[in-house]
Amino acid sequence: MKRFVYIITDRNRKNLHVGMCTDLLKTLKFYGEMPTLFFDSAQQLNRLVYFEEINTEEQAMERFKQVSTFTRPQKEKMIRPVNPDWVDLTIGLNYESSQKIRPSVFAGRPSIQPARRAVTF
Repeated sequence: MKRFVYIITDRNRKNLHVGMCTDLLKTLKFYGEMPTLFFDSAQQLNRLVYFEEINTEEQAMERFKQVSTFTRPQKEKMIRPVNPDWVDLTIGLNYESSQKIRPSVFAGRPSIQPARRAVTF
């Protein structure tokens, strides 16, 4: 099972929080639903600025421990090459997850496919 090590920050980039999870979108949704989980509402952690996808739990735990001990300049040095403008990467993840389309159940059987109607205005 894949694991993610991520860094999330607030809108002013004052706080950098390192975390590890199996479902990144679900974790980010949790942060959005619990705005004062770690800090007050002015410092709400809501911007995903860095993440790594790791294949094994052991490697992910080691990487999480390593990144957690980094100083702020070290974390910034990790973030800047992949996300120089510190944009929220959640938007790209949401788009990517919506693009995963299941194969059609009706593939190869055109007589069963639902009819498409032309839309007129």
